[in-house]
Amino acid sequence: MNMDQLQKDMIAAMKAHDKDRKDAISSVIQAVKKVAIDEGHRDDIGEDLVNRVIQKELKSVKEQIDSCPAERAELKAEYQFRYDVISEYAPKLMSAEEVEAILKEKFSDVLATGNKGQIMKAVMPEFKGKADGKVINEVVAKICG
Repeated sequence: MNMDQLQKDMIAAMKAHDKDRKDAISSVIQAVKKVAIDEGHRDDIGEDLVNRVIQKELKSVKEQIDSCPAERAELKAEYQFRYDVISEYAPKLMSAEEVEAILKEKFSDVLATGNKGQIMKAVMPEFKGKADGKVINEVVAKICG
């Protein structure tokens, strides 16, 4: 996802008077800009940075949904809406089968050690932003175990 598309979609939501959608997209844009400034990329915001921030925002909204009390239905619905909007922009993550195929193809030498810590350390840079860490961990555990 690129920053221009996010901004165009936010403007479209503003023109359509869809405040909730605009707020959700706006929060993502603000988070992206903050991370870009923190990392010194104020003018040059790349897609990988945008995708990384979107995934982080998605994760935090998911935690809000999970920790929201059941009796707060309106708040939970608001969080769910934000999650749905942000997930539209999230990059497609690899499935467990895809992760396993790449592990066996590219990292067979590291897998042979059977040391889960070493394997995770070696493979995480390869999958950064492409697969969920939990999925990678489960696949590595399955292969080692």
